Amino acid sequence: MRSYDLTPLYRNAVGFDRVFDLLDNLGKVDTGGYPPYNIERLGDDDYRITLAVAGFSEDEIEIVSHENTLIITGKRADTDGERAYLYQGIAGRSFERRFQLAEHVKVEGASLANGLLNIELKREVPEAMKPKKIAINGDAGKIRVLKSKDAA
Repeated sequence: MRSYDLTPLYRNAVGFDRVFDLLDNLGKVDTGGYPPYNIERLGDDDYRITLAVAGFSEDEIEIVSHENTLIITGKRADTDGERAYLYQGIAGRSFERRFQLAEHVKVEGASLANGLLNIELKREVPEAMKPKKIAINGDAGKIRVLKSKDAA
């Protein structure tokens, strides 16, 4: 895979650091498939990430949201030394999954049931950034046009 040098762009663009970081991290995609996960859209502004974490307890999973990055870490206690497996098909290894969150997407909560970790996300756009409908005043007689001597 090719690696691109984005440093020349940093000289001419101010305030786009996050965009450049996202572009730089595109080539560093996690190729591991453990644990498997789903991303669902529940509504216009509601999302859910579901991870299959069979065998993990709530104490062994940590969820951290930091600067638009959601980091989910699972650390298993080492109890495999006392077992003698004939076949081990259930992966119980430690893991770390990272998800880039869009701006204004916040973690609402998490639950662990039946081996599935559900993380609820919600996009909350501030009122100042939402579109506003402007009413049209139909009475043209109330509009006052300023002339140059009125403005002074």
